[in-house]
Amino acid sequence: MLLCIDIGNTNTVLATFDGEKLVHSWRIKTDGRATADELGLMYRGLLAGDSVALTGVSACSTVPAALRSLRAMLERYYPAVPSVIVEPGVKTGVQLAIDNPKEVGSDRVVNTLAAYTLFGGPSIVVDFGTTTNFDVISSRGEFLGGAFAPGIEISFDALAARAAQLRKVEAVRPRSVIGKNTVECLQSGMYFGFAGQVDRIVERMIEELGEVRAVIATGGLAPVVIDECRTVTHHEPMITLIGLRMVFEKNA
Repeated sequence: MLLCIDIGNTNTVLATFDGEKLVHSWRIKTDGRATADELGLMYRGLLAGDSVALTGVSACSTVPAALRSLRAMLERYYPAVPSVIVEPGVKTGVQLAIDNPKEVGSDRVVNTLAAYTLFGGPSIVVDFGTTTNFDVISSRGEFLGGAFAPGIEISFDALAARAAQLRKVEAVRPRSVIGKNTVECLQSGMYFGFAGQVDRIVERMIEELGEVRAVIATGGLAPVVIDECRTVTHHEPMITLIGLRMVFEKNA
């Protein structure tokens, strides 16, 4: 059983794979202060229901402190299990056609690999997380770059913190784009505003690329607005974990 771990700024997503089949998945909060022992106890608890022993671990992280704890946990609790951490020097098969390849987050490289393998190229991955990331893949599977935008939750947090009479509300579609109260006004701006943001950025990217084969939405917040996004053609919530499985297979 292969364990794949995607450590993001807000959440960590884990999944076990039996070959290409996803068996179980979990979403937990990311805590950069968690120790190796705390991680070991948590992961062992999550994996307790799987009767098959781990045969490998594949991981990527955008949080350096959490990655250090993960390395220590793997060395202490799973010393005999082969592991692959996506970083410079690890074989991914993805060419980075950008100014400074060292700046690229490992999750974007993994998303590129999975998107190109599953859908071909040119394609675009829209990752709805702490930030909304746009990853652009060429017809040859190269990572061409993309765009960053503030994520849905941090935008709400900033608005509630800076506007005295506004507060955090549930991120759902309002009954109308014309809000009749404060809650609906906030929800309208969130729902239709972020969908419009995604569509406009994707449209401009397509203008530069020409026709694309797929626009893939992923990330924990994708279900909030993708029904309103005209440009999104596919929803693959596990694309990063699928990419981690592919990276492990390339380096096994």
